[in-house]
Amino acid sequence: MTKIDDYLKPLHQGVWEIAIPKENVTELPGEEWVKSTINVPSPGTIASYRNGQYHVHETKTEWRIHLDRYDPKKHPFLHLIDDAPLFLMISETIITLFSEARGRSTHTQDIIKNQETFIRNGTLFGLFLILLGLTFVLSPEKMYVSLFEEIIPFFVILVGIIAIVKGIDWRSRVVNQKKEIIYGGFTIFLGCILGYIPLIFWSLLLISILGAWMFFSAALLFNRIRKGKSAVPEGFYSRLAIAIISLILFITIFYAPAIILELLFIILGIIIMLAGCVLITTTVKLKNRSDPY
Repeated sequence: MTKIDDYLKPLHQGVWEIAIPKENVTELPGEEWVKSTINVPSPGTIASYRNGQYHVHETKTEWRIHLDRYDPKKHPFLHLIDDAPLFLMISETIITLFSEARGRSTHTQDIIKNQETFIRNGTLFGLFLILLGLTFVLSPEKMYVSLFEEIIPFFVILVGIIAIVKGIDWRSRVVNQKKEIIYGGFTIFLGCILGYIPLIFWSLLLISILGAWMFFSAALLFNRIRKGKSAVPEGFYSRLAIAIISLILFITIFYAPAIILELLFIILGIIIMLAGCVLITTTVKLKNRSDPY
C-alpha cells in the first residue's frame, strides 16, 4: 500500500514540486490532508489539499505536490506575500481561465451537481459574466465608484434580508431563530453605513493593502533571490520577474494610484470575461455529451 506521504522526501532535498501518477498511489489523502478551497489557480486542478506546508494539487492523472514556505494556517500573512504574491495570483488565474476557455481542462464537469439546470442556464450566465467583465474593462472608473457606493452595500443588505427571512417560520409567522434575526438586522444596518462611507476612505484602504502586499512580496523574494538559486526552488528567474514587477507596482501605486486601481479593475474585468468563456464552453461540452442520451 502506497500513499502520498511516501513520496514527500524530495521536497526537503531542493525539489520544489513532484508529480506522482495516480496509479502509483493506492490510498487517498488521509484525515491530516484538509481540502483547501482558496488557492492560486493552476490549469487542470480538480481539488487541492493541504497538510501544514505541504500542498497537493489533484489532476485527472496525477498528484502534484509542492512545499509552501509558510503554513497558511499558522502564518497567513507571510504565506500571502511570499507563497502567493499578487502578480503571481493574477497571472496564474488568467492562465488557468484561458486554458479552460480553450477547452484544455474538463474538471469543471466533475463538480456540477445538476447538469440539466447547468445546461439551461450556463450559456446565459456566461454571457452575463462576459458583459459584466466588458463593463469593467470599458468603464473601470464608473465600476470602481459603483462597487463601493452601490454594489457592496446592496449585497450586504441582501445578506441581512436573507438572514431575517430564514429566521422566520412563514407558515406560522413566528420567529424561530432569534440569532438569525439579530444577525440580519445588524448586517442590514452595516450595509446602510457602508453606502455612506466616503470613496476616499475605500481608495486609501485599498491602496494601503495593495502597497503593503507588493512591497513585502518584493522584499521577501529579493531576500531569497540574493541567496542564489538553491533558495528559490520554485523557479529563480520567474520569482525574480515577480519581485521586479511587484517592486515597480509598489512604486507606481504611490506616484499614480489612480492608474494602478484602474489597471486592477481592467484585469478584474478580463478575469470575469474569461470565467464567462469557461462557463459557456463547459455548458456546450455538457450539452454535446448529453444530447446522444
